[in-house]
Amino acid sequence: MKAIILAGGLGTRMREETEFRPKPMVTIGDRPILWHIMRTYAFYNIENFVVLTGYKGEVIRQYFHDFAALSTDFTVVLGENPKFTKHGSMVEEGWKVTVADTGQNTMTGGRVFKAQKYIGRETFLCTYGDGVADIDISELMRFHKSHGKIATMTSVKPFSRFGVLDISNEGYVERFHEKPQTESWVNAGYFVFEPKIFDYLDEDCVLEQQPLNQLAIDGELMAYKHEGFWQPMDTYRETTLLNQMWDTGKAPWKKW
Repeated sequence: MKAIILAGGLGTRMREETEFRPKPMVTIGDRPILWHIMRTYAFYNIENFVVLTGYKGEVIRQYFHDFAALSTDFTVVLGENPKFTKHGSMVEEGWKVTVADTGQNTMTGGRVFKAQKYIGRETFLCTYGDGVADIDISELMRFHKSHGKIATMTSVKPFSRFGVLDISNEGYVERFHEKPQTESWVNAGYFVFEPKIFDYLDEDCVLEQQPLNQLAIDGELMAYKHEGFWQPMDTYRETTLLNQMWDTGKAPWKKW
């Protein structure tokens, strides 16, 4: 089974990090967040990836083209036909990675639509290239197969960015909740799609708008409720938070 990763956005809210590289290449520890997402899938034996690029996609292309040299010690014999020998094995050995340029200004639905030639007519996974979770991919797949619909979206209850106050009618602060978990479910990505999803897409669509809305209207969109950890990387503050988790050995998404 293939996993599509949307890795082409502009990352405008993280300009200090994304001026020279796409957001999926911003690092947690010494590895891009894109690698962390792929490593999560690989833990569940999903090792066939289609990375959909756009903004500064050449950085992602170069990363995978030179992956062995960037990931291991190596010896190279220079000359007209250089010989490259890597030393040691890589945990990524056997991963199949297709890097596809889907256009700098293409929207999310358009990117998935353009990936059809790499997917064919089979069930596939799809997620954003800028968030990590301790999601159980096997359970997600079981849930998807159980309902027989076209699409499954993983949903989570995020934590509020702000503290919340309980205030009496007289204006007294009765209780302060430090960044509580909200009661509403939101889209966390980690989709599973049947090939009929392509009937809902075109080159110009935004996945989260008309396609998902129409799937919901048609009764073809189900929500997998993830009660565990999920954290997007939309701001510099969130980048710092994820790196602190990783550096202190408290990264909930690290199952490997």
